[in-house]
Amino acid sequence: MNKPAPLDTIPVKNTIAGHYGRFVHGSKSTLAFWEIKAGFESPVHQHPHEQITYIAEGVFEMSLDGRKYTLKQHDTLVIPPDTPHGGRALEDCKIIDSFSPARDDYRY
Repeated sequence: MNKPAPLDTIPVKNTIAGHYGRFVHGSKSTLAFWEIKAGFESPVHQHPHEQITYIAEGVFEMSLDGRKYTLKQHDTLVIPPDTPHGGRALEDCKIIDSFSPARDDYRY
């Protein structure tokens, strides 16, 4: 049975240096709430999930399939499945990512 869960009650997972995430999983999707410290990088990677990124706070430089984008507060970006991407927080950031299908690697 599903019930509401305040975000601050969801455990934090430190996935890579400077990246702290809280994850909400459905059967077919995952919603990730990230806090990324300024200067920390997400190495270029790819995965079979479609990803939609929303910048809630801060500035994040995103590399997507070889092109660079500077994403600021309230910007969005769709990352197709199997597309190389990565980036760096230019400021402390709060980022929300949706993934489909669900990211089982982020489950506890």
